[in-house]
Amino acid sequence: MTTFSDIFKKSFLEGFTGGDITGSRILVTLCVTTLLALYIFIVYYAATKKTFYNKTFNIALALIAIITASIILAMQSNLVISLGMVGALSIVRFRTAIKDPVDLMFLFWSISIGIICGANLYKIAILASLVITVGLFLLELTPAGKAASLLVVSGAEKLSEEEILSAVREFSKVCRVRSRNLSDKGLNLIVECKPEKGGELLNKVKEVEGVFGVTLMAHDGEVTV
Repeated sequence: MTTFSDIFKKSFLEGFTGGDITGSRILVTLCVTTLLALYIFIVYYAATKKTFYNKTFNIALALIAIITASIILAMQSNLVISLGMVGALSIVRFRTAIKDPVDLMFLFWSISIGIICGANLYKIAILASLVITVGLFLLELTPAGKAASLLVVSGAEKLSEEEILSAVREFSKVCRVRSRNLSDKGLNLIVECKPEKGGELLNKVKEVEGVFGVTLMAHDGEVTV
């Protein structure tokens, strides 16, 4: 007597027989994925060539899409292979830290293209790539607020903090003390500010009695150890 459980198992296993994974489908999938991978390669180069372009990471992006598509095709061909892939990939650990959020976006983009193309959804992959590209370059054009700078002041132990802050307020509306360090060598003061004229600010602070040195550094809010 055939039970519902037997019917379910039979239909489930028949879905992984791989009868529809033909050579022509594999060829089309890899060709479309390769074209989109080259597209991602070009977009990444155009988006990062003015900052910190990483050629090896860009090459990895293109190849990751093709590798992912191949894995998806293999997982669709056979249930045993798909379970084996899940087990094998679950033990893989990546320890390379990605510090730039844009690089992380490109990495997810590449993996997604591989998955979508491997599932034979080429139109979604193409449209998604176009939308991501337009969004990427449009958001790059949006104006960003001026980043704060850090003013590092070194001086004598009896250095007047109020005089320094008064000098900073003449050139910046933002004036926050971020660090104070008092030692036998003197006082070190770090002030967050947004000066319009950095050179004039340095000269003004340098004129304060007891100041040994002044440094103005750009700061993007990230702290690395």
